[in-house]
Amino acid sequence: MEETLEAGASVARVALKYGVNANQVFQWRRLHRDGKLGALAEQSLKLLPVNITEETEVHKPALRKPEPSQVEPARCGAIHIELPGKVRVTLEGSVDPGVVRAVLKSLRS
Repeated sequence: MEETLEAGASVARVALKYGVNANQVFQWRRLHRDGKLGALAEQSLKLLPVNITEETEVHKPALRKPEPSQVEPARCGAIHIELPGKVRVTLEGSVDPGVVRAVLKSLRS
């Protein structure tokens, strides 16, 4: 969008360069001019640090099998990964760590 604000820039050419509709770029410019972009996005966007480490094997001591009344319900969760270029990956439920590693490895390449 900033490219369209430069002197002599063509909104149509910039839109074509990035594969978006020129009308959408004009809408973004209008929102930018009215101060409706930036501050809200900065407030709502929270980035968390991510560290990827080598796999280490953890040995757990053998435990006796718990009674059915002592078994905790399976924990469910979700990991959402979004990258520029419309790449969205969602891992839901109890995901095997090997699957997470494989997904992250494939996204690196």
